Amino acid sequence: MQYTTASTAVLSQPPEFLSTIRHLDKQLHDRFRNRFDIDPTLSRFLVSFQGNKTRPSYRWYKFKEAFSASLVEHLFHKYGINAGRILDPFAGSGTALFAASAMGIDADGIELLPIGREIIAAKQILDAEFTPEDFERLCQWSTLRVWKESQISVPLPELRITQRAYPEKTKKAIEKYIGAYQVENSRVQSILRFALLCVLESISFTRKDGQYLRWDYRSGRTQGKKIFDKGEILEFDQAICEKINEILEDVSPNHQTTLFAAEKLQAQIRLFEGSCLQILPQLPDSTYDAILTSPPYCNRYDYTRTYALELALLGTDEQKLLRLRQEMLSCTVENRPKDLLGINPQWATALAAADEEELLQAILKYLEDQKAQRALNNNGIPRMVKGYFYEMACVIAEFARVLKPNALLFMVNDNVRYAGASVSVDMILSDIAEKLGFHVERILVLPNGKGNSSQQMGEHGREALRKGIYIWRKL
Repeated sequence: MQYTTASTAVLSQPPEFLSTIRHLDKQLHDRFRNRFDIDPTLSRFLVSFQGNKTRPSYRWYKFKEAFSASLVEHLFHKYGINAGRILDPFAGSGTALFAASAMGIDADGIELLPIGREIIAAKQILDAEFTPEDFERLCQWSTLRVWKESQISVPLPELRITQRAYPEKTKKAIEKYIGAYQVENSRVQSILRFALLCVLESISFTRKDGQYLRWDYRSGRTQGKKIFDKGEILEFDQAICEKINEILEDVSPNHQTTLFAAEKLQAQIRLFEGSCLQILPQLPDSTYDAILTSPPYCNRYDYTRTYALELALLGTDEQKLLRLRQEMLSCTVENRPKDLLGINPQWATALAAADEEELLQAILKYLEDQKAQRALNNNGIPRMVKGYFYEMACVIAEFARVLKPNALLFMVNDNVRYAGASVSVDMILSDIAEKLGFHVERILVLPNGKGNSSQQMGEHGREALRKGIYIWRKL
């Protein structure tokens, strides 16, 4: 497939801005031309959660932003990474960590969101701490439906954006379930809470939709222009029993019926809690044999909203939610600028690399102009795009510092488009990376590009946006 480099025929936009963006984009594309590799072995199935949907242990929780365990194995086998220690600084649900560990490679992860940390902790408990008696108790919860006889109900924690998220019958069942599992030992309690987290979306009136939660018309909440019908909303008892049974099927020695049982961990996993901007500077130099990660994309997705049901259950209140949103890498229009030099004065070189990236600066000028003309659908877009790239420049500088010489970095990311201008995230970040101690070896591109948003297509026409995997080598 031939990919365009930047928007080519947007008559309603200032031609001087878009002409400059097209010119600089082409220059950068010519420079990296020989590094692009349209890889027929890659697919959205491999680089997204789709590849985990039927895989034991990875299938339990639908973490939509995850890549597949098969992708980790594919890349590590292809590039000869079979020992040492790797890092995923945006660990999410831990796919890279668990896949690496199963291959005998020690793995460190950094994760800010409590839901990601909870998923990782639950899998570690099941792998290393659960006893035969614990498995038997979990089985009893499914067969006897222990919560139905509970006399204890614990109020379901809510946020403003999660109120009325469940049918009343379901909410009462959840509250009895929470009350019942609090008398179990800490290991069983953790897994029962994890199973509940896994089914929240399926038993609610909501569906995750990137920037927000979509609400089914049956919720009684105010609807947008289009009425949303989610379809079947599962009964609580059915959903939780099926999830507990799925977990038992995958990991219990007495219940494994799948063709491929969940992999046993062969190597150490360590998880650091917090933002990678805070944690990375604390890690020692030249520690890691590889980095494999997928940072948040520059696409306005707000994980504090899409995972609000789970965050509420885990005790995140309104103030904690606001703090999480600001601590995340800038990827939403609500992110305020971070004092990056205040976090780490050593990042001056990284910020200078972003200042010197000509295509990025042209895009930022264009977006500011569009904001001044009131042509953007949200005035926070220029701030978000700038924050994203400047923060990523600091992250890339830390990657170069913590990697061993000659080690590889693999990054899954998408290009984006705003106000008719394509933002070649892959080339901009690769250009910055080469200023900060990396050599760009390959940019593996999926054979089929991703379409831009329906709003962008309606106003500016359809354009294939590259989705790919960057492969950089530490010099």
